[in-house]
Amino acid sequence: MSINLPTHYVQQYANTISLLLQQKNSRFESAVTTGSYIGKQASPVDQIGAIDMLPVTTRFAPMGRVDAALDRRWVSPSDFELPQLIDSFDKLRLLNDPSSAYLQNAIQAANRKKDDLIYAAFFGTAKTGEVGGTSTAFGATQFVSVNTGGTASNLNVAKLRAGKRILMANEVDFDEDQVYCAISSVEHDSLLNEIQVVSTDFNDKPVLVEGRVTRFLGINFIISERMTTATDDAAGTSRQIPMWAKSGMHLGTWNDMQTDITQRRDLSGMPWQAYLAMSMGATRLEEKKIVRIWAR
Repeated sequence: MSINLPTHYVQQYANTISLLLQQKNSRFESAVTTGSYIGKQASPVDQIGAIDMLPVTTRFAPMGRVDAALDRRWVSPSDFELPQLIDSFDKLRLLNDPSSAYLQNAIQAANRKKDDLIYAAFFGTAKTGEVGGTSTAFGATQFVSVNTGGTASNLNVAKLRAGKRILMANEVDFDEDQVYCAISSVEHDSLLNEIQVVSTDFNDKPVLVEGRVTRFLGINFIISERMTTATDDAAGTSRQIPMWAKSGMHLGTWNDMQTDITQRRDLSGMPWQAYLAMSMGATRLEEKKIVRIWAR
């Protein structure tokens, strides 16, 4: 037997591609209003302020006039792309074509980017005015203190009640408008310590669904690990928990996810490229429909 026989051994490569743990779908997209647009910016809504009726004090008096406050909210797109190169030599060594898995991985990244855009718009600066020339900051009073329900506390029932109270005081109709609250695994675990959440003695129907808090006090919970921290109202660092009415947030689409798989003949080895691009933007439609809850 030839001593060179090992050079004929066949190297076995994996015939499956496994995507590492990651958020696959957009968690926030279904909880906001959406629209499709063209151009450099778009106005998803024209805003008309509340008005009051005038009293009639005398007969045949000159008729007055009531002018409602008018405003316009704008959303602008941001462009994103994700090109991935797949070496053609590696491609030959795989029993399964990896292109589809690479593309699936890119789509999941795009879905996470949607959530990042929406989350940034919760508390970011919105554009208003006739042509979007006015910058509107998040409402200074639309927050629940980090000390509500306990000094420097995490999310609790007292904070949820305080957030709901703010929305209701602003005339958010919980019967007509779906209300959501985004929480991370940390806040979810904190709610599991709240007896009012986990006990059926305080609820007409179970709050937990297979050990997960999905809805409480008329608020729908969305689990997300993409929320950020900031300096809270007690000069500490806390996570920014948004509570919002669906009609108060908007995601605009200029170019939804477009994918393409082509061979790059301009590069050495002529690798394959899995390409994805999209153009989207998000904005807060109305400050009084959003509440920021500070949670440590």
